[in-house]
Order: sequence, then C-alpha cells, then structure tokens
Amino acid sequence: MYNTDKRNLLSALSHGAIFFSTAFVSVGIPIAILLVADDPVVKENAKESINFHFNVWLYGGILGALFFLFGWLVLPLLLLGPLAGIGYLLHWGLTIWALIGVFSNPDVPFRYPYIFRVF
Repeated sequence: MYNTDKRNLLSALSHGAIFFSTAFVSVGIPIAILLVADDPVVKENAKESINFHFNVWLYGGILGALFFLFGWLVLPLLLLGPLAGIGYLLHWGLTIWALIGVFSNPDVPFRYPYIFRVF
C-alpha cells in the first residue's frame, strides 16, 4: 500500500510545476519525480505532466511564430491576441483541473484531454 499523503504531494508537484515557470526549468520537477518515485500513480501523473509541458510549448511556439510572422498586421494581431489569452486560460485552467483531480481522487492518475502524448 502506498502513502496517500506522499502520493498527493508528488502528484500535485508534478502537475503544479508548470506554475513555477513556463520555461524549460519547470519540466525538471516532473522528470525528477518520474525518476525517483516508486508509486505507479505518481509516475503516471509525472508522465502526464511532462506531456502537458510539451503541449504548452508546442502551442506557445506556434502562437509565437504566428505573432512573429503576422504581428505587424493589425487584423491578425486582433485575432492572435485573444487566441493567446484563451491559450493562457486553458493552460492555467487545465492545470488547476489536474490539481483538483489529483486531490479528489488520488488513486487514479489524471489525464489531460486533447493533448499529444509522447510518454
């Protein structure tokens, strides 16, 4: 039997790491947890968090490229600005949803909807 408090803490740290930074530093926490944890639920939560980090970077890179290419035009800027805002709301909202899921049902790994999974 695994320690529920430790499971909650490590799973929450895996998903909540994205709040620390949107840079590459924040993915180090779930990677470290994946390498040292022995709990299968914690490992699955860490993998899911790593996949979510990759998705945030992918979509952020796409939006950044679009801003770079079309940002000098007024019409695309009016479309890309709200799209970036929606992206941040999804990014933070999904992370909060993951944390709620981890605390409300610690025995089941949280799965983000509609993301690409590398791991």
